[in-house]
Amino acid sequence: MDERPPIHGPAEPRFSRRRLLAGGLAGGLSLTALAAACGGSKAAPPQVGDAAWWGEQKATPEVVFANWPLYIDYRNWLKSHPSLNAFSRDTGITVAYEEVIKNNEPFYQRIAPLLQHGRPTGYDLIVLTNGWQLTQLIQHHWLVPLDHSMIPNFARYASPLVKNPSYDPNNRFTVAWQSGFTGIAYDRQKITRPITSIKDLWDPAFKNRVGMMSDNTDMGSAGLLYLGIDPVSSTPDDWRQAANILHRQRDLGVVRRYYDQSYIDALQNGETWISQAWSGDIFQARASGYGNLEFVVPEEGVMHWTDNLMIPMHAADPVNAMRLMNYYYTPKAAARVADWVNYITPVPDAQQVIADQFDDPSVARSPLVFPGPDIDAKARSYRVFRNTGEFDSWNSTFNPIMQGLTG
Repeated sequence: MDERPPIHGPAEPRFSRRRLLAGGLAGGLSLTALAAACGGSKAAPPQVGDAAWWGEQKATPEVVFANWPLYIDYRNWLKSHPSLNAFSRDTGITVAYEEVIKNNEPFYQRIAPLLQHGRPTGYDLIVLTNGWQLTQLIQHHWLVPLDHSMIPNFARYASPLVKNPSYDPNNRFTVAWQSGFTGIAYDRQKITRPITSIKDLWDPAFKNRVGMMSDNTDMGSAGLLYLGIDPVSSTPDDWRQAANILHRQRDLGVVRRYYDQSYIDALQNGETWISQAWSGDIFQARASGYGNLEFVVPEEGVMHWTDNLMIPMHAADPVNAMRLMNYYYTPKAAARVADWVNYITPVPDAQQVIADQFDDPSVARSPLVFPGPDIDAKARSYRVFRNTGEFDSWNSTFNPIMQGLTG
């Protein structure tokens, strides 16, 4: 969900294998059409994602997995990813793992022109956050519908928190990779009273010491929570009311800056005392020696975001992409990832694996990795924009608030 540095340039395209496959598929369709013209079967060709289509897909020796940097288990001394190594060892499938997604929008802009022209992206499996970019991929029919019979571990092990999300009903196109909360973090050495409410971010006692997100989805949602409005069902009138509240916060002088992921540096160095924050960052900061930082789930609710696995259209190997999805819903594989990245795993049974088999029990005990029912009850989802007009309206409502104070 974080705003990470923009992509510096496209990776070298992997078109040779995909062009060969695409040519083979096109040839197969031409033969089908020819047979129909000669009096053969007139049955309609399979639709992408239906059972007949999946039945025609063939696995290849390699699956290409695009993800965000530092978002999977890693062994420094081996320069490898143990969970991927285990998958390859057990299946014989090579995983080309590429850390090329550094922000949702630039990556979307990179793959959208290819998908629009019916070309492969070069990736079989990608990870994007629930938001406008994912909504557009779904609306444009640029994602392969999943065959849930191929991912039984999702049905068996997935947390209720990631099943049937508002942005992808019935998980037709996506399953969760990892999730997180956008709540509040504060420095207990600077603020001695309890922090419990989203409204604490408006307290004049913290003048020039409050950090807000430059991601207008998080920032705008905070204004809605302040007003007691559920972002999912919010209206443009609600957005304007939230913007007024956020303008008032800025006018009070409490906001020091609207931050990208550098908000964590500002908290650690004392530039801010209290800030909107992402749960996994605070867990990692505390583990790195900043035990004075505390993460708070506000009484009004906490925003829950999810980074999702999905298969882009024209993927060369959707079969092994599904196998990789299913693998990461085993408790052992999920535990390896959760123990390293410290965000919310979609597999609650990973908790016992970490407690029994891993060295650091603090991960298994953390409500930021394994939230209980009390936290789940406060989780709020983001607004799912129905069209470009709504998305533009949201942007024009909230972007002006940040002018001159981003960084």
